[in-house]
Amino acid sequence: MSGFKLRKREFKNMEWGLLIVAIILTVIGLVALFSATQQTEFDEFKKQILWFIASIIIMVIVMLINYELLVRLSPIFYGISTILLIAVLFTKPINGATSWFDIGGFSLQPSEFAKIVVILFLTLIISKIQEKYMEDINKPTRLLIILAIVFFPLLLIIKQPDFGTAIAFCVALAMMLFTAGIDKKYILGTLLVILISVPIVYNLILPDHAKKRIDIYLNPESDPRGSGYNIIQSKLAIGAGQLTGMGILKGNQTQLGYLYPKTTDFIYSVIGEEMGFIIAATIVILYVLLITKALYIAKTAKDNKGALIASGIAGIFFFHMAENIGMVMGLLPITGVPLLFVSYGGSSLITSYIFIGILLNISSKRQKTIFVK
Repeated sequence: MSGFKLRKREFKNMEWGLLIVAIILTVIGLVALFSATQQTEFDEFKKQILWFIASIIIMVIVMLINYELLVRLSPIFYGISTILLIAVLFTKPINGATSWFDIGGFSLQPSEFAKIVVILFLTLIISKIQEKYMEDINKPTRLLIILAIVFFPLLLIIKQPDFGTAIAFCVALAMMLFTAGIDKKYILGTLLVILISVPIVYNLILPDHAKKRIDIYLNPESDPRGSGYNIIQSKLAIGAGQLTGMGILKGNQTQLGYLYPKTTDFIYSVIGEEMGFIIAATIVILYVLLITKALYIAKTAKDNKGALIASGIAGIFFFHMAENIGMVMGLLPITGVPLLFVSYGGSSLITSYIFIGILLNISSKRQKTIFVK
């Protein structure tokens, strides 16, 4: 009977608002996909519904598994994930990137699932360092161990190349280190290194296509029929939507094929054009709620492990929102980062709902009353 009461209390503690927000975002995405795929007999729309159903089932399973068990198993997941990230480099390139396994008409992107694995494994290592050294992670050797965990998968993802996902890893790491209590001198030092290294990376390391994306971001009108075409069409689509949009199936840029890829990178442009500013702004508000709730779960988690995982997930959510919406509006360089829960993509959708499942699990274990002041 006590076990039943415990389970009931855990379900009551769960931050169900997270799931509600995620489902609303997914429904908006499905409406946009329905409109964006009518020329292809709604192929991607139908697949996304299947991915959505699969995502909910997987989320429920993850939600019922204690997150501490997932953390303990993370070294195994990390090994499997590393093997997949190496293997995918030998697949046939799609749009210049070797990021996907093609399995029976469906694509699997290992780097998406690697986000979960790296956050869990980082949590394990950071928590062990904190336990051994009384919460102090600020010795250079300890930080190097933490950085090494991210460094190897990061290199493999850059090799694909997928710079957007690589940056997402860095943002998650930064959030987790901040939660773990990293010294401010390392934060300031990192910012200084970034400022110094940006021109070096641009001139000596970045491949030509990456440089072109940055150049086009700074001046898309310099190549309006070439590399600047997509961003110009995206801005036209968002502007044309005005307050309430042109209507589902009625957007000029969307329906006449000017937006590409309109189901993934530029799905927010479809929403802005056909559903208007109100729905586009609602997406931003929903994302702010999602991130805020993830950070609240980090703050109220019963232990450091829960806090670290939740803050890392919050970092992933924040980066994907800021980068995707920023790039389609011409405020940030185009990196091919999807809008989580909204863009088409099975790997992305399943990963996003696994994150929700983990957050629900963490929130279920907390004792809310001890945080009331």
